[in-house]
Amino acid sequence: MDRRSFLRASTAGAGAAAATALAAPAYAQGNRTLTMVTSVPDGFAIFDDAASLAASMITEMTDGQITINKMPAGSLVGAFEVFDAVSSGQADMYHSAEYYFLNQHPAFAYFTAVPFGMTGVEMLSWYYHKGGMELHQELASLFNLKPFLAGNTAMQPGGWFNKEITSAEDLQGLRFRMPGQGGQVLGRLGASVQNIPGGEIYQALASGQIDGAEWIGPFADERLGFQEVTNIYYTAGFHEPGSALALSMNLDVFESLTPAQQRIVEVACEATHANNLGLSWAENGAALARLQSEGVQAREFPDDVWEAFGRAAAEVREENMGDEIYANIANSYFAAMQETAAWWEIGDGEYIRQRNRVNAG
Repeated sequence: MDRRSFLRASTAGAGAAAATALAAPAYAQGNRTLTMVTSVPDGFAIFDDAASLAASMITEMTDGQITINKMPAGSLVGAFEVFDAVSSGQADMYHSAEYYFLNQHPAFAYFTAVPFGMTGVEMLSWYYHKGGMELHQELASLFNLKPFLAGNTAMQPGGWFNKEITSAEDLQGLRFRMPGQGGQVLGRLGASVQNIPGGEIYQALASGQIDGAEWIGPFADERLGFQEVTNIYYTAGFHEPGSALALSMNLDVFESLTPAQQRIVEVACEATHANNLGLSWAENGAALARLQSEGVQAREFPDDVWEAFGRAAAEVREENMGDEIYANIANSYFAAMQETAAWWEIGDGEYIRQRNRVNAG
């Protein structure tokens, strides 16, 4: 299918889909073992927690009809090779972050996070109730994939630095690990951006290969030991305010599942998405307190640095708007974000402001 016409075709194809449903599909029989390749090593907090939960839920909910064999980064394919492995049928599914695959299509960024984009709760709203899932699956179908969100890291910090950032000029020449559109923003501001897999960040930071790195949040960062290398930690980031993780299955494999099994995969992923967001919220506060007790300095970027991030982020967003697929997904994303944020500000936002004021008094 022409990538530039898939959104139009999806509407016209509704009738064709109904006709196709009249044919009896062939489903694979008997118990099956499906291979899941992931982008992180086993045991990585938050990220691998989500992959492990999704795999175990699918296995348990199918009563063992489907067993997921989870293979961590590097055991079958590399961390950033999982997309091609599943698209081609070398593996059955991957668990990863979709913004690792911007070379396949830049619109995949919206199914992880974009700078100044959605929080984790806003992502839940768009994805499940305002068309995000349908757009995700239409995009991925061009690559023979059937994706579902399956995890959310919540707000990701600005990261670990070997020096204080007092102005945008301090980003010039900084060797920094950051993937996705956030990395493109830093690149526009003069940083030397590195896209390093999660399992290799600690060594790169400890060896001096890079000057700084962002990962997931205090709980996951503590587990990797970044505090052993530097104690300057910027706790609010511009780049990933609510990063989703995804489980994506080879489309032919997905279609070989029974309808009940397909629904189990979908429900397991949705439950993993919500559970993982809750895990991030549950663990990050206590982890940050532990890090600070060990001498980590929690910092915030100055306003002028935030403004520089904002200008560069707008440029990065706009540079792909000439692509119809990208533009349709971006427009849907930001329209949904504007609606949910407007309510949050006068509802939850005002409540939290008043709660803090009253409790402080």
